[in-house]
Amino acid sequence: MKLAVPKERRAHEKRVAATPDTVKKLIQLGFDVSVETGAGVQSSIPDADFEAAGASITPDAASTYKDANVIFKVQRPLHAAEGDIDEIALIGSGVKLVASLSPYTDTGMLDIYAKGNIEAYAMELMPRITRAQSMDILSSQSNLAGYRAVIDGAYEYGRAFPMMMTAAGTVAPAKVLVMGAGVAGLQAIATAKRLGAIVSATDVRLAAKEQVESLGGKFVMVDDEEAKEAETAGGYAKEMSDEYKAKQARLIAETITKQDMVITTALIPGRPAPVLVTDEMVESMKPGSVIVDLAVEQGGNVTLSKPGEIVEHKGVKIIGHYNVPGRLATDASALYAKNLLNFITPHVDGESKTLNINYEDETVSGILLTRDGSIIHPNFTSAKDSNGGK
Repeated sequence: MKLAVPKERRAHEKRVAATPDTVKKLIQLGFDVSVETGAGVQSSIPDADFEAAGASITPDAASTYKDANVIFKVQRPLHAAEGDIDEIALIGSGVKLVASLSPYTDTGMLDIYAKGNIEAYAMELMPRITRAQSMDILSSQSNLAGYRAVIDGAYEYGRAFPMMMTAAGTVAPAKVLVMGAGVAGLQAIATAKRLGAIVSATDVRLAAKEQVESLGGKFVMVDDEEAKEAETAGGYAKEMSDEYKAKQARLIAETITKQDMVITTALIPGRPAPVLVTDEMVESMKPGSVIVDLAVEQGGNVTLSKPGEIVEHKGVKIIGHYNVPGRLATDASALYAKNLLNFITPHVDGESKTLNINYEDETVSGILLTRDGSIIHPNFTSAKDSNGGK
């Protein structure tokens, strides 16, 4: 069984889908692991470390993909219209492609996977069930993103975070508002508290209140009947009514004027990021304040944020970095690689050292987009229809 780990070629991507530690474990499972030369360089993993772990180092994409049974990637492979290398053309029929495939933002790729008879596994669709927690790339990467958001914000903030009492006077602590108390938001709360800030947080899910308060944050939200039903069975936030959004916007508008920093983390699977911070809210903040928009690549929670830029508007800095987990590439790669290892391990027969995917397993059926030339994931029926009924 050959398992290929190619170099990531998409812009702003520094992570890699394996580490020397996971390579050793994959080899123990029975895989022959091939890593493209330079794949780990931006994650501070030289080829020699992969080779010492037992991997074969391949010189280019073609030799890495050749004869692979399984491919581990961070982001979806390039197709002919996207770059100098058509990675899709290098993937053989029946190969299992395991990566973060962004199926909601690039549904056209599903047709390409199906036509190439690729088994495409979108790891970001992993069900939020207890036994899948160790496979959940959204959680592992969002955790780091929440931490990095505070660090990036603190770097741009022109004042200290903690209260400081000196002979020359007292420095007041920074006031930080975290919008969205999912994995990224909770880590942002914890990090800002460690740095000494006074932290508030908001979320549409009433269930988040206890989590926020357990980390020392003050919970801010509109508490009404709709809020009690604001969470899906899978643990994600639901799209709220226009009436609720208006109430929440008024509350946030009152709160945001008192803040030194705002970190927004709100995402809704399959939809553009909800707008949380308007131009008027930005303009109500004090000069020198900072906003970090972690949802900028999905449309943004802040109307003034721009992907890949730090925008300054009337004295307020709005940070919109690309690929925030990738800004901590070494740790992000280690966690991501472990997620992929944990996913594949239960499907390898320990005695025969062969791969035997259990397609009835929730952790498989929940993320498998295409199989046997067809689009099979129920969330993408329109894409399925566009593939001639496959």
